[in-house]
Amino acid sequence: MSTRPKTYLTPEEYLSIERRNEYKSEYMDGEILAMTGASRRHNIINVNLTREISQQLRGRPCEVYAGDMRVRIASRRADAYTYPDVVVVCGEPQFEDDRLDTLLNPAVIIEVLSDSTELYDRGKKFSFYRAIESLAEYVLVAQDEHKVEKYAKQPDGRWLLSDHRAPEEVVELASVECSLALREIYDKVVLPPSDLKGGELL
Repeated sequence: MSTRPKTYLTPEEYLSIERRNEYKSEYMDGEILAMTGASRRHNIINVNLTREISQQLRGRPCEVYAGDMRVRIASRRADAYTYPDVVVVCGEPQFEDDRLDTLLNPAVIIEVLSDSTELYDRGKKFSFYRAIESLAEYVLVAQDEHKVEKYAKQPDGRWLLSDHRAPEEVVELASVECSLALREIYDKVVLPPSDLKGGELL
């Protein structure tokens, strides 16, 4: 067991390193978290989500980013940089600096779950995302079954969960006026048999 102390970086140190790196890493309270590659199903779902949202945002003052747009979370209880699978912003996007590669005001964040990231996406990452004032909806998409969970911020600050599990169901993203049919989200995705869920390395 290693007793070597962890190295903690400031946000400025992380960003300087990250902008020089050839691979992506996230940042949580001083620690750098390496990111792993995505599975075939993950990639197809990501493309489907981006396609559906982009089509519905056509001609509107909104933008959708997939995978490579870094998001900054900075508040009294959170200090992080993440790379959500899909991010939507409506109105004027706000960036950390003139490099325009770190978004500050997302309205919707979508994460496609995998075995290696599900606990992180549901737990610590979601707790950090809740500190973003502009964030109105957080969506978790399973890749081994028809399952989409949407958390919507309520006027009193609480987050309301709606659970969607049937192919004919539709997820309403009220904050950006988009509708996502599960049939479209999972288009061309070959799901594993129900008795093998969770058994594939993702």
